[in-house]
Amino acid sequence: MSKKMLGDIMREAQKLQAEMAKLQEEAKKKTVEATAGGGMVTVVASGAGEIVSIKIEKEVVNPDDVEMLQDLIMAAANEALRRAQEMVNGEMSRLTGGLQLPGLGNLGKLF
Repeated sequence: MSKKMLGDIMREAQKLQAEMAKLQEEAKKKTVEATAGGGMVTVVASGAGEIVSIKIEKEVVNPDDVEMLQDLIMAAANEALRRAQEMVNGEMSRLTGGLQLPGLGNLGKLF
């Protein structure tokens, strides 16, 4: 491989790395939403993999059945985090053209 070819590859890799860093920063600002219990529990998660908000309708709060509420919160939170990861994976896939690059592992594991 010629030095010029290697230099071109290195420049492209640096460009891709910069674009990925920018994408990661942008993803932190984006959010996704998921619900459980027919909309009784709503969870919003960011592209950084953080729960941004949880909304619970008062009708679902039953002191005699706390376990059901816990299950609804967990289901909505897990779905919101899954959707956030899918969103980031989709953005990364568009950036790399779907190419799995060695050493980058799962690009969606940003959080």
